[in-house]
Amino acid sequence: MHRPTSSTLRRLVSLILTFTALLTTGALAQEGASGFTMSAGDTAWILTATALVLFMTIPGLSLFYAGLVREKNVLSVLMHCFVITCVMSIVWLVFGYSWAFAEGNAFIGGLGKGFLSGIGPDAAYSPDHTIPELVFFAFQMTFFIITPALMVGAFVERIRFSAMLAFVTLWAIAVYLPICHMVWGGGSMPLVGGSIIDHAGGIVVHLTAGIGALVAVLVLGPRHGYPKVPMPPHNLPMCVCGTGMLWVGWFGFNAGSGLGANGGSGMTLIVTHMSAATGALTWMIWEWLTLKKPSMLGIATGSIAGLAAITPASGAVGPLGALVIGAASGTICWIFSTKLKQKFGYDDSLDVFGVHGVGGFVGTMLVAVFGASSLGGNGDADFNIGSQLVTQFSASLFTIVYTAIVSFVILKVVDAIFGLRVDEREENVGLDITDHGETGYNS
Repeated sequence: MHRPTSSTLRRLVSLILTFTALLTTGALAQEGASGFTMSAGDTAWILTATALVLFMTIPGLSLFYAGLVREKNVLSVLMHCFVITCVMSIVWLVFGYSWAFAEGNAFIGGLGKGFLSGIGPDAAYSPDHTIPELVFFAFQMTFFIITPALMVGAFVERIRFSAMLAFVTLWAIAVYLPICHMVWGGGSMPLVGGSIIDHAGGIVVHLTAGIGALVAVLVLGPRHGYPKVPMPPHNLPMCVCGTGMLWVGWFGFNAGSGLGANGGSGMTLIVTHMSAATGALTWMIWEWLTLKKPSMLGIATGSIAGLAAITPASGAVGPLGALVIGAASGTICWIFSTKLKQKFGYDDSLDVFGVHGVGGFVGTMLVAVFGASSLGGNGDADFNIGSQLVTQFSASLFTIVYTAIVSFVILKVVDAIFGLRVDEREENVGLDITDHGETGYNS
């Protein structure tokens, strides 16, 4: 009987170990029926990132907002986030994904991918990527969910449930889907030259949500008693738990947007974290200097400002950019959320415009500077700070004007049909009881 030599055994063991390592790291590529090469590692990461972004809405954003409102409205806010998750998921399946990412015109996609038509398990998102289109569909769905959910924090404690649901649904269709298509889905914005940098949604998510929220606040008016009656958060520990969930989920939000498991995603994760930390500390320092006490609410809000601002830039800047964007957002968002809000008297209840709208704009502009390779970004030799600033500003300006006009029209239509606000008695009792017939706490 022939016995294998020691060199043969060594080669066999080496082959087994190599094959096992490839399997466990997801490095084996799978050839799909449509001819594209799927990476198991990339696909696994985007599936994980999808779960992380959904986690940002339920429970992250839900708890963050619920802790900030008064006790009589805690279930109302949780209900808003939960029902938005359900409705947006169905809209995305029926036609939302198709309008955002199917071939169409410059403004909106067609209906060719409605109900996932023609998209099987082996269909590729695009020849340039290594994940199935079904995974891309699910990942982008979570963005479609959280964007309108962000807005509810601005007009909590006074909007009718039916009006809220109608507004955010129509807004997602008429605002989010066209802007998404123009920035990410193959369309183009009018009067915007050059390629827009918006890695994970400074324009598509935060700027649209912030402007939509501001318009809604101005149309609805302030809560009864604002600003004379104190309206402190009813449960700061709940808010802090939600903040932590948002911070962790944001790694999926930003690092998943590169659609790959690689070094670029690693850098995106790092700059996301650093901007959040810097934004939190910057807000805390300003609060400490002016109010003489650093608050938990302040440092939590500052972290969200840093996260919102780094979102458009997270795939293009390095550590220096992350630190500057975090510090800039912590400062500018603090000014808008405290000083300017008090000066102009609008009741942006949970600072959606001040944090997301302003933060998204700050990051959208600063990526044009810190995306340059000389400042640690990954811009190539053709990257020009001046021309990119013009592109980023033009895209932001179009988004602001378009979102403001469409949001105003939708609000007026909804008001005529449902009535936007509850009456004063219902507001005083609280929306938990008047809208939902239940309370968050027994005592």
